[in-house]
Parts: sequence; C-alpha cells; structure tokens
Amino acid sequence: MTSLFHDIIFGPVRSRRLGLSLGVNLLPTESKLCSFDCIYCECGWNAEHPGTRRFNARADVRAQLETTLRRMVADATPPDVITFAGNGEPTLHPEFEAVIGDTIALRDALCPGAKVSVLSNATQLHRDDVYRALLRVDNNILKLDSAFDETVRRMNNPQNPDCNVRKTVEQMKRFEGRMILQTMLLRGVCNGEPIDNTTEEEVAAWLRIVEEIRPRQVMIYSLDRDTPCPTLEKVPREELQAIAARVEALGIPCSVA
Repeated sequence: MTSLFHDIIFGPVRSRRLGLSLGVNLLPTESKLCSFDCIYCECGWNAEHPGTRRFNARADVRAQLETTLRRMVADATPPDVITFAGNGEPTLHPEFEAVIGDTIALRDALCPGAKVSVLSNATQLHRDDVYRALLRVDNNILKLDSAFDETVRRMNNPQNPDCNVRKTVEQMKRFEGRMILQTMLLRGVCNGEPIDNTTEEEVAAWLRIVEEIRPRQVMIYSLDRDTPCPTLEKVPREELQAIAARVEALGIPCSVA
C-alpha cells in the first residue's frame, strides 16, 4: 500500500544509501505534488491526490528543522544526512534556493558533520535558482531511469510533454560531475504494457549516457516499497551488481541498494 509523508520533518530513518537520514518534505502533507508520475512511486499516483496542493512555508520548514536538529544533537544522535524528499519533487518549491540556504546555515551551526542531500527527478534543472541551490548541497542526487524517451514516458510519466532525455543530460552535464546519478531498475507490466530497463539495449545506452555525464557517483537500486502498479518486479541483487561493475569499469563509483 502506497503512503504519504504527513509531516514537514520526518524520520530519522535508516536509509539504504545515505545512513541515518532526517527527511524534509517541502510538498503538501496531505497530497502528492510532482512533475513525474512514476509507476513505482511509494506516494501513489498523482491522480489519487487531488486535494489542496500547498507548499510548506519556508519559515515553517526552518523552524521545525531547527527544533528537530537541536533535539537530536541534545540526545547525541545527530543525523548523518538531512534529505529533501517527501511527497513529490522538492525542487518545485518556489523558494527552494532560500530553503537550501536556511538548511545549510542550520547544519553548519548545529550539526556540521551532517550532509545535505536532495533527491530530485531533474525536471527543474533549467531554473537557475534550482541549479545554484543544487550546487551548494553535499549530495545532489538526480534521477535518470533510461536513455530512451519511450521508456522514461512509461516509467516516469513526465507531466511536461517537452521533457526529454537529451535535454536532461545536457542540463546534468552543467554540474561537471558535481552530482550523483540515481537509477531505478525494474521489469514487469504496467497498464498492459511490458516494461524492462535492464535489457542489454537499455543498459548499454544508459552506460553511454553515464560516461557522457560522468557523475561523481552512480546509485542503482530496485523495488523495496509498495508501488501504485502492483505488477512490477524487483531486479535481483546479482543483476544490479553486474550492472554496477560495468559502471565502475568506466572509472565511476557505483553503489547498489
């Protein structure tokens, strides 16, 4: 069963990829708001959440984050990472750059050992404010699930019809390696159509893009939570490790989760 995050600050949770992670949700707490509608999203389909779509106020985010960080530090359990995720795409927030500035200031003052991470679907990289903000965080984690537009449409359902892989790749290259590329690998059937981004054609084309972008790290993973499309299949860890080895052959570290 898919679910939402009903708070601005959530966790901390033990992340498979990031350690003890304190989550920040800039999106509505009672509905999903995203520029993708991924078939594997743990928050469910966009259409299931037609309610009030109000971003959380910058001041509320800062106040609640400060309170939580102070408590965690006082308990001698500071987070390893402060992660922007939540009920959709965090970079849609109109004050995203300012929120990142607030977060870095709080981190520096209260728990300087923590990293700031953003999990993004990369649809807002054309905005200069988003680009500047992502350059400031420790872990700029950007999604690209396939080298093929058709597969991206099936897996991610971009809400903007102009979204395409080549534009996304060119925007990612602007970071000059100061980013982490994250890719979900899965197979199965959704809405009667087969989906599989682990075929040799898919992986070979994706590897060419990885080599072109040359991120400082790649993260690949498969299904771990409930999905809105119930007929998807998790890719075995051995297959993920084989793909990771091909990434590392390019001289780029690759983690499997």
